[in-house]
Amino acid sequence: METLDTPTRSTSSSRRRLVTALLAGVTAVGIAAGGTAIATNSSSEAQAGAAAAAGKRSNLNEGFVTTRDGVDIFYKDWGPRDGRPVVFSHGWPLNSDSWESQMMHLADNGYRVIAHDRRGHGQSSQTWEGNDMDHYADDLATVITKLKLRDVTLVGFSTGGGEVARYVGRHGTDRIAQVALVGAVTPLMLKTPDNPNGVPIDVFDGLREGSLTDRSQLYRDLAEGPFFGANRPDAEVSQGMKDTFWLQSMQAGHKAAHDSIKAFSETDLTEDLKRFDVPTLIIHGGDDQVVPIENSAHEAHEIVADSTLKVYPGGPHGITDTHKQQLNNDLLTFVNSL
Repeated sequence: METLDTPTRSTSSSRRRLVTALLAGVTAVGIAAGGTAIATNSSSEAQAGAAAAAGKRSNLNEGFVTTRDGVDIFYKDWGPRDGRPVVFSHGWPLNSDSWESQMMHLADNGYRVIAHDRRGHGQSSQTWEGNDMDHYADDLATVITKLKLRDVTLVGFSTGGGEVARYVGRHGTDRIAQVALVGAVTPLMLKTPDNPNGVPIDVFDGLREGSLTDRSQLYRDLAEGPFFGANRPDAEVSQGMKDTFWLQSMQAGHKAAHDSIKAFSETDLTEDLKRFDVPTLIIHGGDDQVVPIENSAHEAHEIVADSTLKVYPGGPHGITDTHKQQLNNDLLTFVNSL
């Protein structure tokens, strides 16, 4: 029997919400936002409890599913339930909150939009083991299967693009109608003899060292520099945007975030891309300093037969925020194309 575990995990959800609120207290705005989150969650828990008492499946806009290895995966489920589903996979070391603009836009246009927190990230279980692409893909399959989704548009950003590719490689496209890869790490980031244009291992070793030494500062440095392109002349990146990146990153489990560096950099997704047999939209920033476009989007476009490549000139890695309206419109046009 397929069950959703929202009611029985209200205490865990409340605890995670409280941690989020405390982290958000770094600024006055964050305090207000955290307070709102706590109040909203309390209301949700009351609804979940009532649904459980009535012996019915709750119809909330968030919940948890449990994987075969016992990991609780948090998800958001917005928009009309009869809308065609669009499922989002987030980047490292963020969570489902990073998709809020795209989710709002598509939900307002009649789509059912779902985004989960990857294992070890956000409100999902802080895993010690299984922080690799195979488990990420299987967790995504759990969300899709337990929510009984069909004709799905899968959208993956950065590490999430790798997760989506590995999902197709392991689970096929029986439930999938379209795929969008946004700033994705596909097919392989790491420089190897067979991938000479890749990123040297020293870069990823530096990320690991920074994570172990002072991961809070590492996340601040990424936000202040290459992620949003804030290190480019005349760049306009708000403090709020940078603060949000740091906040979401600090909600990831330390071990999971550290392990994920290996997962997104060293996993070769070439064979997974070859299994793509649905329309695929590839979107990438032309000035992506985190996932260089030459050995990612351009190569993925060559591998996936039915793919369209759209480059945002001068766009950084974090185009989900810096180019949100353009991305929102492109995704809507894509999902409307079916």
